[in-house]
Amino acid sequence: MTAKAVIICALDTKGAEGKYIKELIEAAGVRTITLNTAVLGEPHFEPDVTAGELAGLAGVPLAELIARGDRGFAVETMMNGAVKKVTELHARGEVGGVIGLGGSAGTTIGTAVMRALPVGVPKVMVSTIASGNVRPYVGMSDIHMVNTIVDIAGLNSLSRRTLGNAAHALAGMVKGGLQAGEAEKPIVAMSMFGVTTPCANVCREELERRGYEVLCFHATGIGGQAMESLIESGLAVGVLDMTTTELADDAAGGLLSAGPHRLEAAGKRGIPQVVSVGAADMANFGALDTVPEPFRSRRLYKHNPNVTLMRTSASENGAVGGMIADKLNRGRGQTAVFLPLRGVSELDAPGKPFHGPEEDEALFEALRRGLDPKIRLVELDCHINEERFALAMAEKLANMIETETKDNREE
Repeated sequence: MTAKAVIICALDTKGAEGKYIKELIEAAGVRTITLNTAVLGEPHFEPDVTAGELAGLAGVPLAELIARGDRGFAVETMMNGAVKKVTELHARGEVGGVIGLGGSAGTTIGTAVMRALPVGVPKVMVSTIASGNVRPYVGMSDIHMVNTIVDIAGLNSLSRRTLGNAAHALAGMVKGGLQAGEAEKPIVAMSMFGVTTPCANVCREELERRGYEVLCFHATGIGGQAMESLIESGLAVGVLDMTTTELADDAAGGLLSAGPHRLEAAGKRGIPQVVSVGAADMANFGALDTVPEPFRSRRLYKHNPNVTLMRTSASENGAVGGMIADKLNRGRGQTAVFLPLRGVSELDAPGKPFHGPEEDEALFEALRRGLDPKIRLVELDCHINEERFALAMAEKLANMIETETKDNREE
Protein backbone atom coordinates (compact mmCIF):
# COMPACT_ATOMS: atom_id res chain seq x y z
CA MET A 1 0.00 0.00 0.00
CA THR A 2 1.42 3.38 -1.05
CA ALA A 3 1.35 5.98 1.72
CA LYS A 4 -0.39 9.22 0.80
CA ALA A 5 -0.28 12.87 1.78
CA VAL A 6 -3.22 13.84 3.98
CA ILE A 7 -4.56 17.36 3.38
CA ILE A 8 -6.62 18.95 6.18
CA CYS A 9 -8.54 22.17 5.65
CA ALA A 10 -11.97 23.79 5.50
CA LEU A 11 -12.93 23.38 1.86
CA ASP A 12 -15.56 26.11 1.89
CA THR A 13 -13.44 29.16 2.77
CA LYS A 14 -10.04 27.58 1.99
CA GLY A 15 -11.13 25.36 -0.89
CA ALA A 16 -9.20 27.09 -3.69
CA GLU A 17 -6.00 26.95 -1.66
CA GLY A 18 -6.64 23.33 -0.65
CA LYS A 19 -7.16 22.34 -4.27
CA TYR A 20 -3.96 24.17 -5.29
CA ILE A 21 -1.96 22.26 -2.68
CA LYS A 22 -3.57 18.98 -3.71
CA GLU A 23 -2.72 19.51 -7.38
CA LEU A 24 0.90 20.39 -6.62
CA ILE A 25 1.45 17.38 -4.37
CA GLU A 26 -0.12 15.02 -6.89
CA ALA A 27 1.92 16.58 -9.71
CA ALA A 28 5.00 15.73 -7.65
CA GLY A 29 3.99 12.07 -7.74
CA VAL A 30 2.35 11.70 -4.32
CA ARG A 31 -1.26 10.58 -3.99
CA THR A 32 -3.49 12.50 -1.55
CA ILE A 33 -6.36 12.09 0.89
CA THR A 34 -8.32 15.29 1.56
CA LEU A 35 -10.28 15.90 4.77
CA ASN A 36 -12.92 18.62 4.80
CA THR A 37 -13.28 20.27 8.22
CA ALA A 38 -15.85 22.90 7.15
CA VAL A 39 -19.16 22.60 9.00
CA LEU A 40 -21.42 25.16 7.28
CA GLY A 41 -20.36 25.92 3.69
CA GLU A 42 -20.29 23.71 0.62
CA PRO A 43 -16.85 22.32 -0.28
CA HIS A 44 -14.99 23.85 -3.20
CA PHE A 45 -14.37 20.31 -4.49
CA GLU A 46 -15.36 16.80 -3.40
CA PRO A 47 -13.17 15.62 -0.50
CA ASP A 48 -12.12 12.05 0.21
CA VAL A 49 -13.38 12.42 3.78
CA THR A 50 -16.45 14.60 4.27
CA ALA A 51 -17.30 16.87 7.17
CA GLY A 52 -20.20 14.58 7.96
CA GLU A 53 -17.89 11.60 8.35
CA LEU A 54 -15.55 13.53 10.65
CA ALA A 55 -18.42 14.76 12.81
CA GLY A 56 -19.81 11.23 13.00
CA LEU A 57 -16.45 9.85 14.10
CA ALA A 58 -16.53 12.38 16.95
CA GLY A 59 -20.00 11.18 17.94
CA VAL A 60 -21.98 14.23 16.77
CA PRO A 61 -24.19 14.17 13.66
CA LEU A 62 -23.33 17.05 11.31
CA ALA A 63 -26.93 18.32 11.35
CA GLU A 64 -26.82 18.57 15.13
CA LEU A 65 -23.52 20.39 14.96
CA ILE A 66 -24.96 22.93 12.54
CA ALA A 67 -28.14 23.39 14.56
CA ARG A 68 -26.19 23.99 17.74
CA GLY A 69 -24.42 27.00 16.22
CA ASP A 70 -21.47 26.86 18.63
CA ARG A 71 -18.23 27.58 16.76
CA GLY A 72 -15.97 26.44 19.57
CA PHE A 73 -17.82 23.15 19.93
CA ALA A 74 -17.75 22.68 16.16
CA VAL A 75 -13.97 23.14 16.00
CA GLU A 76 -13.46 20.70 18.86
CA THR A 77 -15.77 18.14 17.23
CA MET A 78 -14.07 18.32 13.84
CA MET A 79 -10.70 18.16 15.55
CA ASN A 80 -11.63 14.97 17.41
CA GLY A 81 -13.04 13.42 14.26
CA ALA A 82 -9.97 14.32 12.21
CA VAL A 83 -7.62 12.91 14.84
CA LYS A 84 -9.54 9.64 14.92
CA LYS A 85 -9.67 9.34 11.13
CA VAL A 86 -6.01 10.09 10.48
CA THR A 87 -4.72 7.86 13.28
CA GLU A 88 -6.82 5.03 11.83
CA LEU A 89 -5.36 5.70 8.38
CA HIS A 90 -1.85 5.76 9.85
CA ALA A 91 -2.41 2.45 11.62
CA ARG A 92 -3.26 0.95 8.20
CA GLY A 93 -0.06 2.36 6.68
CA GLU A 94 -1.84 4.90 4.47
CA VAL A 95 -0.31 8.11 5.86
CA GLY A 96 2.98 9.26 4.37
CA GLY A 97 2.65 12.81 5.69
CA VAL A 98 0.15 15.49 6.68
CA ILE A 99 -0.32 19.09 5.58
CA GLY A 100 -2.80 21.48 7.14
CA LEU A 101 -4.03 24.90 6.08
CA GLY A 102 -5.90 27.56 8.03
CA GLY A 103 -6.17 30.31 10.60
CA SER A 104 -6.56 29.72 14.32
CA ALA A 105 -9.34 27.13 13.94
CA GLY A 106 -7.66 25.33 11.06
CA THR A 107 -4.35 25.37 12.91
CA THR A 108 -6.00 23.95 16.02
CA ILE A 109 -7.48 21.06 14.05
CA GLY A 110 -4.47 20.39 11.83
CA THR A 111 -1.84 20.42 14.55
CA ALA A 112 -3.96 18.25 16.86
CA VAL A 113 -3.90 15.59 14.15
CA MET A 114 -0.16 16.03 13.68
CA ARG A 115 0.62 15.75 17.40
CA ALA A 116 -1.29 12.45 17.47
CA LEU A 117 1.12 10.95 14.91
CA PRO A 118 4.57 9.57 15.71
CA VAL A 119 7.73 11.62 15.46
CA GLY A 120 9.17 11.22 11.98
CA VAL A 121 5.92 11.32 10.03
CA PRO A 122 6.24 14.51 7.90
CA LYS A 123 4.02 17.33 9.17
CA VAL A 124 3.58 20.79 7.61
CA MET A 125 1.10 23.36 8.96
CA VAL A 126 0.50 26.40 6.75
CA SER A 127 -0.92 28.95 9.16
CA THR A 128 -1.74 32.63 9.49
CA ILE A 129 -0.52 32.47 13.11
CA ALA A 130 2.77 30.69 12.48
CA SER A 131 4.85 33.74 13.41
CA GLY A 132 3.44 33.98 16.94
CA ASN A 133 3.65 31.75 20.00
CA VAL A 134 3.08 28.33 18.46
CA ARG A 135 4.10 26.14 21.40
CA PRO A 136 0.44 25.26 22.24
CA TYR A 137 0.07 24.01 18.67
CA VAL A 138 3.43 22.32 18.15
CA GLY A 139 3.95 20.89 21.64
CA MET A 140 6.73 18.29 21.56
CA SER A 141 5.97 17.20 18.00
CA ASP A 142 8.08 17.73 14.87
CA ILE A 143 5.62 20.02 13.11
CA HIS A 144 6.97 22.42 10.48
CA MET A 145 5.07 25.71 10.76
CA VAL A 146 4.85 27.84 7.59
CA ASN A 147 3.80 31.48 7.91
CA THR A 148 1.37 32.51 5.14
CA ILE A 149 2.45 36.19 5.29
CA VAL A 150 -0.93 37.21 3.81
CA ASP A 151 -4.32 35.93 4.93
CA ILE A 152 -5.70 32.80 3.33
CA ALA A 153 -8.34 34.59 1.30
CA GLY A 154 -7.89 33.59 -2.31
CA LEU A 155 -4.92 32.76 -4.47
CA ASN A 156 -2.48 35.49 -5.46
CA SER A 157 1.14 35.74 -6.53
CA LEU A 158 2.45 35.66 -2.96
CA SER A 159 0.13 32.97 -1.57
CA ARG A 160 0.86 30.71 -4.55
CA ARG A 161 4.56 30.91 -3.74
CA THR A 162 4.05 30.24 -0.02
CA LEU A 163 1.55 27.43 -0.52
CA GLY A 164 3.68 25.97 -3.31
CA ASN A 165 6.76 25.85 -1.11
CA ALA A 166 4.82 24.08 1.62
CA ALA A 167 3.25 21.58 -0.78
CA HIS A 168 6.57 20.71 -2.41
CA ALA A 169 8.23 20.45 0.99
CA LEU A 170 5.69 17.87 2.14
CA ALA A 171 5.84 15.97 -1.15
CA GLY A 172 9.62 15.82 -0.90
CA MET A 173 9.50 14.57 2.69
CA VAL A 174 6.93 11.90 1.84
CA LYS A 175 8.93 10.68 -1.16
CA GLY A 176 12.42 10.81 0.26
CA GLY A 177 12.27 11.23 4.01
CA LEU A 178 13.00 8.61 6.64
CA GLN A 179 9.64 7.47 7.98
CA ALA A 180 8.88 6.71 11.61
CA GLY A 181 9.72 3.14 12.47
CA GLU A 182 12.40 2.83 9.78
CA ALA A 183 15.43 3.70 11.91
CA GLU A 184 18.43 1.55 11.05
CA LYS A 185 19.18 0.78 14.70
CA PRO A 186 16.95 0.32 17.75
CA ILE A 187 16.59 3.61 19.63
CA VAL A 188 17.39 4.28 23.29
CA ALA A 189 16.29 7.57 24.87
CA MET A 190 18.67 9.07 27.44
CA SER A 191 18.55 12.14 29.70
CA MET A 192 21.61 14.22 30.48
CA PHE A 193 22.76 17.53 31.95
CA GLY A 194 26.03 19.43 31.84
CA VAL A 195 27.00 18.13 35.27
CA THR A 196 26.35 14.49 34.25
CA THR A 197 27.94 14.68 30.80
CA PRO A 198 30.90 12.34 31.54
CA CYS A 199 28.45 9.64 32.61
CA ALA A 200 26.20 10.27 29.60
CA ASN A 201 29.10 10.07 27.16
CA VAL A 202 30.25 6.70 28.46
CA CYS A 203 26.68 5.35 28.44
CA ARG A 204 26.11 6.55 24.90
CA GLU A 205 29.38 5.13 23.59
CA GLU A 206 28.76 1.75 25.22
CA LEU A 207 25.20 1.47 23.94
CA GLU A 208 26.30 2.51 20.45
CA ARG A 209 28.99 -0.16 20.61
CA ARG A 210 26.22 -2.65 21.36
CA GLY A 211 24.28 -1.61 18.27
CA TYR A 212 21.83 0.99 19.59
CA GLU A 213 21.16 4.53 18.45
CA VAL A 214 21.09 6.84 21.48
CA LEU A 215 18.99 10.00 21.45
CA CYS A 216 20.14 12.38 24.20
CA PHE A 217 17.74 14.87 25.78
CA HIS A 218 18.91 17.89 27.77
CA ALA A 219 17.03 17.78 31.09
CA THR A 220 15.86 21.40 30.96
CA GLY A 221 12.13 20.88 31.34
CA ILE A 222 11.39 21.08 27.63
CA GLY A 223 14.00 18.37 27.08
CA GLY A 224 12.31 16.04 29.54
CA GLN A 225 8.93 16.66 27.93
CA ALA A 226 10.41 15.93 24.50
CA MET A 227 11.88 12.67 25.74
CA GLU A 228 8.59 11.58 27.30
CA SER A 229 6.84 12.40 24.01
CA LEU A 230 9.32 10.33 22.01
CA ILE A 231 8.86 7.38 24.37
CA GLU A 232 5.08 7.68 24.12
CA SER A 233 5.32 7.60 20.33
CA GLY A 234 6.78 4.09 20.51
CA LEU A 235 10.10 4.85 18.81
CA ALA A 236 12.31 3.85 21.76
CA VAL A 237 13.03 0.25 22.76
CA GLY A 238 14.54 1.33 26.08
CA VAL A 239 15.28 4.32 28.30
CA LEU A 240 18.37 5.31 30.25
CA ASP A 241 16.95 8.07 32.43
CA MET A 242 20.10 8.79 34.37
CA THR A 243 19.46 12.52 34.88
CA THR A 244 16.18 13.07 36.73
CA THR A 245 17.05 16.59 37.85
CA GLU A 246 13.76 18.03 36.58
CA LEU A 247 12.04 16.36 39.54
CA ALA A 248 14.35 18.30 41.86
CA ASP A 249 12.99 21.50 40.31
CA ASP A 250 9.49 20.23 41.09
CA ALA A 251 10.43 19.55 44.71
CA ALA A 252 12.38 22.76 45.31
CA GLY A 253 10.46 25.28 43.19
CA GLY A 254 13.03 25.62 40.41
CA LEU A 255 12.37 26.77 36.86
CA LEU A 256 13.07 23.60 34.88
CA SER A 257 10.11 21.41 35.72
CA ALA A 258 9.10 18.99 32.97
CA GLY A 259 5.53 18.85 34.22
CA PRO A 260 3.55 16.31 36.22
CA HIS A 261 4.08 13.37 33.87
CA ARG A 262 7.87 13.25 33.81
CA LEU A 263 9.27 9.72 34.31
CA GLU A 264 5.99 8.03 33.39
CA ALA A 265 6.02 7.23 29.66
CA ALA A 266 8.37 4.23 29.79
CA GLY A 267 6.34 2.63 32.58
CA LYS A 268 3.10 3.16 30.68
CA ARG A 269 4.51 1.53 27.56
CA GLY A 270 6.19 -1.22 29.55
CA ILE A 271 9.61 -0.86 27.90
CA PRO A 272 12.86 -1.49 29.80
CA GLN A 273 14.22 1.47 31.73
CA VAL A 274 17.26 2.16 33.88
CA VAL A 275 16.83 5.19 36.13
CA SER A 276 19.29 7.12 38.27
CA VAL A 277 19.35 10.37 40.26
CA GLY A 278 21.67 12.52 38.17
CA ALA A 279 21.76 16.21 39.23
CA ALA A 280 19.11 15.71 41.91
CA ASP A 281 21.36 17.89 44.06
CA MET A 282 20.23 21.07 42.33
CA ALA A 283 17.30 23.24 41.35
CA ASN A 284 17.62 25.81 38.58
CA PHE A 285 16.96 29.55 38.56
CA GLY A 286 17.82 32.44 36.27
CA ALA A 287 20.49 35.09 36.82
CA LEU A 288 21.69 35.44 40.41
CA ASP A 289 19.68 38.61 41.05
CA THR A 290 16.46 36.85 39.98
CA VAL A 291 16.63 34.09 42.59
CA PRO A 292 13.53 34.41 44.81
CA GLU A 293 14.16 36.08 48.16
CA PRO A 294 13.35 32.99 50.29
CA PHE A 295 16.21 31.13 48.55
CA ARG A 296 18.89 33.84 48.80
CA SER A 297 20.36 32.30 51.96
CA ARG A 298 20.63 28.81 50.44
CA ARG A 299 23.76 27.30 48.89
CA LEU A 300 23.84 28.93 45.44
CA TYR A 301 26.22 28.40 42.56
CA LYS A 302 26.56 30.73 39.56
CA HIS A 303 26.66 28.26 36.68
CA ASN A 304 26.79 31.08 34.13
CA PRO A 305 25.45 34.67 33.96
CA ASN A 306 21.95 33.39 33.16
CA VAL A 307 21.75 30.25 35.32
CA THR A 308 22.00 29.97 39.09
CA LEU A 309 21.90 26.56 40.77
CA MET A 310 20.59 25.96 44.29
CA ARG A 311 21.64 22.97 46.38
CA THR A 312 18.61 20.86 47.27
CA SER A 313 18.02 20.17 50.96
CA ALA A 314 17.63 16.81 52.67
CA SER A 315 13.84 17.22 52.80
CA GLU A 316 13.70 18.17 49.12
CA ASN A 317 15.88 15.21 48.19
CA GLY A 318 13.62 12.95 50.21
CA ALA A 319 10.68 14.29 48.22
CA VAL A 320 12.51 13.61 44.94
CA GLY A 321 13.15 10.03 46.01
CA GLY A 322 9.50 9.64 46.90
CA MET A 323 8.37 10.98 43.52
CA ILE A 324 10.69 8.65 41.62
CA ALA A 325 9.54 5.63 43.63
CA ASP A 326 5.87 6.46 43.20
CA LYS A 327 6.13 6.95 39.44
CA LEU A 328 8.19 3.80 38.86
CA ASN A 329 5.98 1.68 41.12
CA ARG A 330 2.95 2.57 38.99
CA GLY A 331 4.67 1.51 35.76
CA ARG A 332 5.04 -1.87 34.13
CA GLY A 333 7.94 -3.55 32.40
CA GLN A 334 11.51 -4.13 33.53
CA THR A 335 12.90 -1.31 35.68
CA ALA A 336 16.19 -0.86 37.53
CA VAL A 337 17.31 2.07 39.69
CA PHE A 338 21.03 2.84 40.12
CA LEU A 339 22.34 4.90 43.04
CA PRO A 340 25.83 6.50 42.93
CA LEU A 341 26.67 6.63 46.64
CA ARG A 342 29.57 9.09 46.27
CA GLY A 343 27.73 11.90 44.50
CA VAL A 344 25.02 12.59 41.95
CA SER A 345 26.59 15.36 39.86
CA GLU A 346 29.86 17.07 39.00
CA LEU A 347 29.17 19.59 41.79
CA ASP A 348 28.35 16.89 44.35
CA ALA A 349 31.77 15.47 45.24
CA PRO A 350 34.30 16.12 48.01
CA GLY A 351 35.58 19.69 47.72
CA LYS A 352 32.84 20.70 45.29
CA PRO A 353 30.19 23.38 46.04
CA PHE A 354 27.24 21.00 46.40
CA HIS A 355 28.93 18.10 48.20
CA GLY A 356 26.21 16.88 50.56
CA PRO A 357 26.36 13.33 51.93
CA GLU A 358 23.45 14.01 54.30
CA GLU A 359 21.24 15.36 51.53
CA ASP A 360 22.17 12.50 49.21
CA GLU A 361 21.43 9.94 51.90
CA ALA A 362 17.92 11.36 52.30
CA LEU A 363 17.43 10.80 48.58
CA PHE A 364 18.81 7.28 48.66
CA GLU A 365 16.86 6.27 51.77
CA ALA A 366 13.58 7.48 50.29
CA LEU A 367 14.18 5.21 47.31
CA ARG A 368 15.17 2.26 49.48
CA ARG A 369 11.98 2.63 51.48
CA GLY A 370 9.66 3.55 48.64
CA LEU A 371 10.54 1.31 45.71
CA ASP A 372 8.45 -1.78 45.09
CA PRO A 373 10.51 -4.98 45.50
CA LYS A 374 9.79 -5.79 41.84
CA ILE A 375 12.16 -2.95 40.89
CA ARG A 376 15.85 -3.80 40.96
CA LEU A 377 17.82 -1.38 43.16
CA VAL A 378 21.56 -1.25 42.49
CA GLU A 379 23.84 0.74 44.82
CA LEU A 380 27.43 1.37 43.74
CA ASP A 381 30.13 2.92 45.89
CA CYS A 382 31.22 5.44 43.28
CA HIS A 383 30.41 8.85 41.83
CA ILE A 384 27.87 9.16 39.01
CA ASN A 385 30.52 10.36 36.57
CA GLU A 386 32.85 7.41 37.18
CA GLU A 387 33.19 5.14 34.18
CA ARG A 388 32.24 1.96 36.04
CA PHE A 389 28.92 3.45 37.14
CA ALA A 390 28.03 4.44 33.57
CA LEU A 391 29.09 1.09 32.15
CA ALA A 392 27.03 -0.77 34.74
CA MET A 393 23.89 1.15 33.78
CA ALA A 394 24.45 0.73 30.04
CA GLU A 395 25.11 -2.99 30.40
CA LYS A 396 22.02 -3.47 32.55
CA LEU A 397 19.76 -1.68 30.07
CA ALA A 398 21.17 -3.59 27.09
CA ASN A 399 20.59 -6.90 28.89
CA MET A 400 17.02 -5.90 29.77
CA ILE A 401 16.25 -4.94 26.16
CA GLU A 402 17.74 -8.17 24.83
CA THR A 403 15.70 -10.20 27.32
CA GLU A 404 12.55 -8.33 26.32
CA THR A 405 13.26 -8.91 22.63
CA LYS A 406 13.89 -12.61 23.16
CA ASP A 407 10.66 -13.03 25.16
CA ASN A 408 8.65 -11.27 22.47
CA ARG A 409 10.09 -13.53 19.78
CA GLU A 410 9.28 -16.66 21.76
CA GLU A 411 5.69 -15.51 22.20
